[in-house]
Amino acid sequence: MSNAEGRKKALEWDGFQALDEAVVRTLEELKSFRKRALEAERRSAEIKALLKSFKSGKETVGSMKQRLTRLEEENRDLRSRVGHGRGMVERMLARIDFLEDQK
Repeated sequence: MSNAEGRKKALEWDGFQALDEAVVRTLEELKSFRKRALEAERRSAEIKALLKSFKSGKETVGSMKQRLTRLEEENRDLRSRVGHGRGMVERMLARIDFLEDQK
């Protein structure tokens, strides 16, 4: 194989690698766009359902505010419980480690 043929094959290989990388990036971007589109469709459906409930009179701003307040309080309580549980688990693991070290 001549030197010119070797350079040509190297350039072709470099071009192929560049094309492959571009395809991979494009597929990743397409995946990201698809994920964003699905999320936008989900949010759109939520908003449509909310608007429908406002129009039908089933939902009011006041009732939503009350529900939101209740959910925020519940969320704080659950976070506190999870934190407390996590602390208990850590103490139990420390005890287990201590007992294993005593063997």
